[in-house]
Amino acid sequence: MNVLSFGEILLRLSAPGYNRLFQKDSLDATFCGGEANVAVSLSNFGINSYFLTKLPNSDVGRAAVNSLRYFGVDTSKIIYGNGRMGLYYLEKGASQRPSKVIYDREYSAVALADLDEFNWDEIFDGIDWFHWTGINPALSDNLAQICLEACKAAKAKNITVSCDLNYRKKLWSSEKAREVMTALMPYVDVCIANEEDAEKVLGIKAPDNDVESGKLNHSGYEFVAKEICGRYGCGYAAVTLRESYSASRNGWSAMLYDSNENKAYFSNKYDIQIIDRVGGGDSFTAGIIYSLITGKGNQEAVEFAAAASCLKHTIEGDFNRTSAEDVENLLKSGGNGRVLR
Repeated sequence: MNVLSFGEILLRLSAPGYNRLFQKDSLDATFCGGEANVAVSLSNFGINSYFLTKLPNSDVGRAAVNSLRYFGVDTSKIIYGNGRMGLYYLEKGASQRPSKVIYDREYSAVALADLDEFNWDEIFDGIDWFHWTGINPALSDNLAQICLEACKAAKAKNITVSCDLNYRKKLWSSEKAREVMTALMPYVDVCIANEEDAEKVLGIKAPDNDVESGKLNHSGYEFVAKEICGRYGCGYAAVTLRESYSASRNGWSAMLYDSNENKAYFSNKYDIQIIDRVGGGDSFTAGIIYSLITGKGNQEAVEFAAAASCLKHTIEGDFNRTSAEDVENLLKSGGNGRVLR
């Protein structure tokens, strides 16, 4: 099974440790991006993983490509052209101080991409699954149209399409997101979201759920998933459930709703002491895709995805540097943290 992830790979510049931005005279540089994070996780799980983007043909662009190749991701479909490397600055939060992200993505190569630069018949040759996120159309009107053409081409070839809604208020308004995404959602087979995504992007709110307080209502999330599948024809809706006690400690669990069975499956909940939460949702998405591809049952799938994401929260950087075996070991041990000898 061959999975293609499409989106922007970024240069991440983060304050060392838990320092504030520019508290020190240096920043740590790594590569990242929602769709690239998924591609890396899938490759680490043993899936044939491809990544598509547009990059500047520069030392920085080539370094980004090599960061993917390191994990075995196939980068042969990447195109190069005008524009710059997108980047973001990260300050990791601690205790009651939240994490902070500052984007610098305007005029990036992929945001400036044109429709005629993507030959979807060639790009989708041999591909079985296509993954993208709501970040793509937020970057430019051109990219929104490119995503629509990609989804149409994927459906014409009977390719499974997954989308993580990934609402980013610093990139576009809720009103613009809803306008664009409602036209794209009918092409999506597997939708991944959290409570804010569903409300801000699709106007679907879980009854009696308060995002700020962290109060969870399982029936409310089941309602959200049913609404997503009912409105847009998705086969599955997966929802991450984060209880934010502080920037350093979160409760983490997930739900997978199967529209054919009209049934929701909830994972075990993890109490996580966070090292780096950025990319946590992407690792969950990769876990869902991997589980559905490999034929796991629905309960097994949501448990695997939640555990994979739990592990990512303990790893520096956006990429989830864990194998399927690492995830299975967590599921077996229950997370006791004992040394593996």
